[in-house]
Amino acid sequence: MFEIGLFTSGYQRSNIEDMFADAKRFGYDFIELWGGRPHAYAPDLAAGEIDEIIRLRDAYGVDIRGYTPEHNAYPYNFMIGSEHQREDAVRYLKVCLDQARALGSDFMLVSPAHAGYEATHDQMRERLYRTMEELSGHAAKVGVKLVVETLTPEESNVFKCANDLVDLFEHVDSDYLVGMLDVVPPFLQQEQIMSYFTLLGEKLYHLHIPDSNGVDATHLVPGEGVMPYRELVQEIRDLPFEGTATIELVTNYLSEPRLYARRSIENLRSMLAE
Repeated sequence: MFEIGLFTSGYQRSNIEDMFADAKRFGYDFIELWGGRPHAYAPDLAAGEIDEIIRLRDAYGVDIRGYTPEHNAYPYNFMIGSEHQREDAVRYLKVCLDQARALGSDFMLVSPAHAGYEATHDQMRERLYRTMEELSGHAAKVGVKLVVETLTPEESNVFKCANDLVDLFEHVDSDYLVGMLDVVPPFLQQEQIMSYFTLLGEKLYHLHIPDSNGVDATHLVPGEGVMPYRELVQEIRDLPFEGTATIELVTNYLSEPRLYARRSIENLRSMLAE
């Protein structure tokens, strides 16, 4: 059985302690820490604010297994803009990798976002490969896995399917560069979700397992969307998959994150027990 993590983006309007307390109370196995203000923006962590997060991690006994910095919108997106802007995004993400290590995280997540409507395929690929070479080199230096995520077409014109990950691994060879599956992008695009497991094999390191409305990138509580969710998680359960899985609720439940965090893991564990 894979371990289940709580994603903390939905707690961005709540007290920082709430996300650790709730992960412990509701029986999550770990936290995937969202790296945005006010809680865990990497430059703030580097300036000393990491101490409070480490204190809470240790006080509640909840591991921070993954760190997911905010980086595919404003102001950081390594796939768009000038070379100066790309280099600035890479510098920022290297700081994020340093902080992931300091947090005790096993992995850090990146997602290649939209490259703009005028970028050609060759331009996008060259920029992607170069950036991943630089970041995976730093990941190896600090000993943190760099997990790369595919996105929906509304989020990216660069990196959207399992074969994009296969292609990346053919061009950038690093033991510290691995892939992940968020079940929403393939579902929206009529890509077979389970193909990620067969195509990527041991390179598939982590999962995001929200439900979907079938229309856009909205992430929903497990069992409350239109996916054949029970069957999907049971298929994954029965695989020899040894990675981790986070119920990634992003901003759809900002007003009541703890209620939906509780419902999410209760729904998921009920399905997995059937």
